[in-house]
Formats: sequence, C-alpha cells, structure tokens
Amino acid sequence: MLTLYGHPFSSYTWKALIPLYANGTEFEFREIMPGDEFIAKAHPAGKFPVLIDGKTEVFEATAIVEYLAVHHPGTAALIPADPGEAVVARMMDRFFDNYVMNVGQLVVNAYIADAQSPDPMQVKAGKDGLLRSYGWLENWLSNNSLPPHVSLVTCAAAPSLFYADWIERIPADCLRVASLRAEILALPAVARCVDDARPYRHYFPLGAPDRD
Repeated sequence: MLTLYGHPFSSYTWKALIPLYANGTEFEFREIMPGDEFIAKAHPAGKFPVLIDGKTEVFEATAIVEYLAVHHPGTAALIPADPGEAVVARMMDRFFDNYVMNVGQLVVNAYIADAQSPDPMQVKAGKDGLLRSYGWLENWLSNNSLPPHVSLVTCAAAPSLFYADWIERIPADCLRVASLRAEILALPAVARCVDDARPYRHYFPLGAPDRD
C-alpha cells in the first residue's frame, strides 16, 4: 500500500494527489501535523509531500509523479510516451512550479511575515512576476498544445493556476490561460483536491476569495 504524507491545502500535495486520484491508485493519505517527526527525517528540508512505497521513499512532487508513472501506471499517461513530447511536458512542469507557483509564493510569504503590513516590494515582485508568466503562457498556448489530461503538466498547472489567480487575477486578455484554469479545475481528480481543501481556506494568508 502506498502512503502519501501531505496536507489537503498544500499546493504541492495536490500535485502528488492528482495522479493518484486520476488513475484510481490505492493509497493511504496521512495528513501532516506540525512538528511531524517522520517528515523531518524523510525530507532534507522537512517538507512535504513524501510518498512511501514499501521501503522506497520519494520526496519532491515532480519526482513523485514520475515515480507513479513508472511504478504505478494507469489510464492517465502522466508522462508522454514520445520522448520529444516528454521533454515539453517536463519543461512546462518546471514553468508552472518555478514561474507561477514559486513566484506567487513570494506574495504569500510577505503576508505570512506580516499580514498587516506585508513588504510592498516583495508583493510587487510576486504579482509582477505572475503577470509576466500569464503573458508568456498565453503566447505559448497560442502556438503549442499541452499533453492530454491528466499528465505531469496537469499536476503542476492545477494548483499553480488555482492559487495564483487568488493572488493576482488572470488578466482579461489572457483568455487561453483562464480557459486552461477552468478546464483543469473541472477534472474530477482536481475538483476532489479543491473540495477537500475547502475546510482549510482560512489558512490562506491573503484571505481566500469567495470563489474557486
């Protein structure tokens, strides 16, 4: 039995949950509590998610998706079979993690540090970075296509775009990006993550909007 350690409100936990849900893979989910000793030992920085498969421990969400694709494959082809398409999938995985998720986290971190008076420079850097990423993605989508859902890209894009739009709304002129977000959130595996995270929305440092 696979075991996934994480938290329902965690974006990177979503990234690991989505492929498990999409392929109907049997697993046990263990919600991380503050000061969890297992995570402190299993991850070099004490972070989650962490996947346990027998004696094998896998950390980092991207590595978990890759591991599942190899060792627990299902109907959802998480990694494209074509090597060239697989490269594109991995490139876009890095885009969503590094230039959407992590950029938006700059704003979140500013509010965590001081909710009443967040560092304006850090907030601006995060929001400007998101707008730049939205614009780049809009242009990329006009000339390229993503792998069919559910793929590694889906797993990265879902939590990235979900939370990023809470931080800085997707602009009206980025119709393809907004459409992609809506399309992904409608997928059953993603919708399940959204619903399971609803009880924790009060954790969002900026204040969660009254929408998905």
